[in-house]
Amino acid sequence: MMTEKHLLGLEGYPAENIETIIDTAFGFREVLERPIKKVPSLQGKTIVNLFYENSTRTRISFELAQKRLSADTINFSASSSSVNKGESFKDTVQNIEAMKIDAIVMRHPHPGAPLHLTKFVDAVVINAGDGTHEHPTQAILDLMSLKEHFGKIKGLKVGIIGDISHSRVALSNIHGLINLGAKVTLCGPPTLIPKYIEKLGVNISYNVDEVMDWADAINVLRIQMERMGVGLFPSTREYRNLFGITHERLNKHNKKLVIMHPGPMNRGVEIDSNVADSEQAIILDQVLNGVASRMAILYLLLGGKQEEN
Repeated sequence: MMTEKHLLGLEGYPAENIETIIDTAFGFREVLERPIKKVPSLQGKTIVNLFYENSTRTRISFELAQKRLSADTINFSASSSSVNKGESFKDTVQNIEAMKIDAIVMRHPHPGAPLHLTKFVDAVVINAGDGTHEHPTQAILDLMSLKEHFGKIKGLKVGIIGDISHSRVALSNIHGLINLGAKVTLCGPPTLIPKYIEKLGVNISYNVDEVMDWADAINVLRIQMERMGVGLFPSTREYRNLFGITHERLNKHNKKLVIMHPGPMNRGVEIDSNVADSEQAIILDQVLNGVASRMAILYLLLGGKQEEN
C-alpha cells in the first residue's frame, strides 16, 4: 500500500502515497462521526509521542488518533525526562525502542532530527514538525480539507500568506500541493519570504489583494515572533494593514474564497476573528481532518487491520 516506511516530509514523497492517505482518511472521518469513535485497527501496537518542543494541537491530535485506533500510547516530554540530566539523543531513543515500541511520532526544534532518528531505531518514524523544515501531517490534513471542499486538488489555486520563512507548514504545503498538481502563490513581506523559493515551482506576490483575487483558497500563516529573533517588519499593526485577512478586505473581493489557518491564530494580526469564525473559514474542519488523517497515516504505516463489519 505504502512505498515509504517513514513519513519525514513531503519533499519528494510519492504523490500516490499522499493520495492513499487522504482516501483512507475519509474512511476514518466516517468513524469519527459515529457514536462509538473507536476501531481495533492498531490493537497491540505501541506508539511513543516523542516531543522535544511544546505542542498542543498536534500532540492532542496524534494522541486522539492513536486511541481511536486502539493503540497503546506513551507520551514523552523532554522537559521532564533524563534529557535534563544530560542523556544523549541517541541513548534516549534507543532506550525507548528497547521497550519494543512500533512507531515514534517526533517533534523537535532542529531540522532533520526525525531523519537522524531513523538511523538509531527500527520503528516507524513520523515527523510532527522539525524546526523550520517540515510539518508533513499538517500539510496532509490541509490537502484533505481542500479535497473535501472542492472535490479535487489538481488545478486548484492556493495562496499561502504570511511568515513563509519560519513556517514548516508552508514548506510541507508547497511540496504537497505542487506534487498533486495545484498552483501555489506565496504572499507576505519580502523579509518573510525565503530567497530562491520560486525554484520549488511557486509564484511570489507582495500584494495580498491580488492573491485573493486569483486564489480559490488561502492558507493564512501565523507570524512566528518567537522564531524571528529580530523584528522583520515595523509593527503588527502595519502587518495587519498590508497583509491581514480582515472582514473589510474579504468583503471587497466579493467571492467565495475558502479561508484556512493551521493554528494557533494571532487574531487581529494575520486574521480577524470575524473572518476566522465566518462560513468561508474551514479551520474547524481542518482540526477534525487532522485526527482522521493522522489515523490514516498511523494505520497505513503500521499495517493496521481492516475493521470487521
